[in-house]
Amino acid sequence: MNFLQTILAFIVALGSLVIFHELGHYWVARWCGVKVLRFSVGMGKVVFSRRFGPDQTEWAISALPLGGYVKMLDAREQDLGALSPRDLRREFTRQSVWRRIAIVAAGPIANFLLAIALFAGLFMHGVAEPTSKIYPPPADSAAYLAGLRGGDTITAVNGVPVAVWSELRWQMIAAVLDKNPRGARLRARRPDGAIVEAQVPATALAGMDPDGDVLGKVGIDVARPAPVLGQVLAGGAAERAGLRQGDVIVAVDGKPVADGIVFIDMMRASGGKNLVIALRRAGQALQLAVTPATEREGAVTVGKIKAEVALMPDMIVVASSPPAAVGKAVGKVWDASALTLKMMGKMIVGQASLKNITGPITIADYAGQSARIGAASYLTFIAFISISLGVMNLLPIPVLDGGLLLYYSLEVFTGRPLPERVGAMAQRVGLGLLLSLMALAVFNDVARLLT
Repeated sequence: MNFLQTILAFIVALGSLVIFHELGHYWVARWCGVKVLRFSVGMGKVVFSRRFGPDQTEWAISALPLGGYVKMLDAREQDLGALSPRDLRREFTRQSVWRRIAIVAAGPIANFLLAIALFAGLFMHGVAEPTSKIYPPPADSAAYLAGLRGGDTITAVNGVPVAVWSELRWQMIAAVLDKNPRGARLRARRPDGAIVEAQVPATALAGMDPDGDVLGKVGIDVARPAPVLGQVLAGGAAERAGLRQGDVIVAVDGKPVADGIVFIDMMRASGGKNLVIALRRAGQALQLAVTPATEREGAVTVGKIKAEVALMPDMIVVASSPPAAVGKAVGKVWDASALTLKMMGKMIVGQASLKNITGPITIADYAGQSARIGAASYLTFIAFISISLGVMNLLPIPVLDGGLLLYYSLEVFTGRPLPERVGAMAQRVGLGLLLSLMALAVFNDVARLLT
């Protein structure tokens, strides 16, 4: 079932992004008066098509589901000898260089606009996210040595305000990529309201993989709730021991229990053992004896007491007015685009691993995971992939939109188009580079699956 959901989530995400990208080219081409012959979702052989509109544009679905294209009336691809003067005026290469630039740039711009629209909608609706309240850092971690303590709520990173966990993670990634010689300056609010400043040194951030667990490596983890029991299932070890819903676990065999995950780990590691659980119930301290039942999970034996435990961290719902939501969305897309370009630059100069290049298998996996989490997570995933698609298409690589924009920019400066022989050679080089990147992405995807 999860596999089918992953495939469906991937098809919907990729299909919608391709359609929106190509609609950008299509709408601006029509606005510029260029005749569009075919709008295809997918590449290769056409498997289904219908013609609509005054130009009888062919709307098609093609065999290869990755990508799509808009085919315009183009002297480089069609014999124009039998065309009327009216249609000749609508041929692509006869348009001014600025119109050609607008048509080519419209695809990536459409992806950025889609991401802005999705983020703005999410910001207006309000998204429940974990707060930036942190778990007690390990005593030898950079966060602890900088002065952060459990229960602190981080409110700013290098002067940029943060309120939720995703914003905190985003700003810490930016600090890693920026290589600020001062590291990351964190402002935090203590549970008693006191404000503290913590400086994570640049040495603690040096050499980090921005795509990895940046927060975890400096000792910052999301605060987890106290170990409060939820529903106690009938017939389980918890019910037999007298545990009740609402009990707050304090210790197990004298060992303090900081949160629900710690308590669950203790129970799973203690199958068949007699334990003494210290707890608070309605303000009263109690001690109860419990023996977790043993159960097999694959090749291992674990202990279970058949009781739910609170695991959800502190959450807040942040909703913005429409103007504020659009402003935040534009800023989010700008930051994400800049971060993507920085990451690409670091891979080119060898400061980041080429393993960060992902392909369709990893994207499909993330699509399925985000869809299972919920609609907000899935729409956020689509927005980020739309940004990546927009940035990727603007790279100055022949066969991509960015390569064509490079050609037309040279035409603006020189006053004449690029010679066809040079363009054809650049296309072959660009295609080879693109295929190499795709092969590397698929290799990385397979390596991730195997490891």
